[in-house]
Amino acid sequence: MSELLDTIEVETGPAPRAAIIWLHGLGADGHDFEPIVPELSLPPATAVRFVFPHAPIQAVTINGGARMRAWYDIGHDGRQDAAGIRASQSRVEALIARERGRGVAAHRIVLAGFSQGGAIALQTGLRHPDPLAGVLALSTYLPLADTLEKEASAAARDVPIFMAHGVEDPLIPLARAAQSRDRLSALGYRVEWHEYPMPHSVCAEEIRDIGVWLQRTLG
Repeated sequence: MSELLDTIEVETGPAPRAAIIWLHGLGADGHDFEPIVPELSLPPATAVRFVFPHAPIQAVTINGGARMRAWYDIGHDGRQDAAGIRASQSRVEALIARERGRGVAAHRIVLAGFSQGGAIALQTGLRHPDPLAGVLALSTYLPLADTLEKEASAAARDVPIFMAHGVEDPLIPLARAAQSRDRLSALGYRVEWHEYPMPHSVCAEEIRDIGVWLQRTLG
C-alpha cells in the first residue's frame, strides 16, 4: 500500500459515516477547496468527513521543470504520464482504505477533484473494486481513456459521475472535456454534465449544483 499523503480534514458532524476525498489541481494544495465545505450547504444530519490531500511535490515539464504539487507530470508533447497517474491512483486508493478502516463504507465515499485532481478521481473511482458513492470531476478530462474499458471495475459501472466545465476554460478546452464525457457515456456510465460561463475555475452556481448532487448522492 502507498504511504499515506498528508491531508487536511474537516468534519461536518460527529462520527461521520460518509467521506469526500477532494483532490486539488496542479500547483495548489489541500487548502485550495477547504473553504468550499460550508458553501455546499449539506444537511446537518449528514455528518461528512472531507479529506483534502496534498499532492506530492515534483518537477512539472510544461512549467519549465519547476517543482510544485502535482498528481502527475505534464509534458509538451501531449503524451500522458501513465506511471505518474497510476502512482497517484495508488495513493488515493490508500486514502479510501483508511476511510473504510474508520468505518465508512465504500458506497458512502465520494471521490472529487479539480483539473489534475479530477482526472485522478476518474482514474481511481472507475477502477476501484467496490462501488463508491460517486465521482465529482471538475474542469477536467478522462485520463488513460484507452485503457479504461479493459481496466474498469464492473462494480463501478453504476457509480454516478458529476462532470462540470467552464465554457471559457483556456487550459482544458471544453471540447476535450466533452469528448471525455462522450467516451464515458459510450461505455455506459451515468454522467451528469454541467457547463458554466467561467474559465478554469469554479463559480457560485456550480457550487450550488454540487451541493444538490452531493445531497442526492449521499442521501
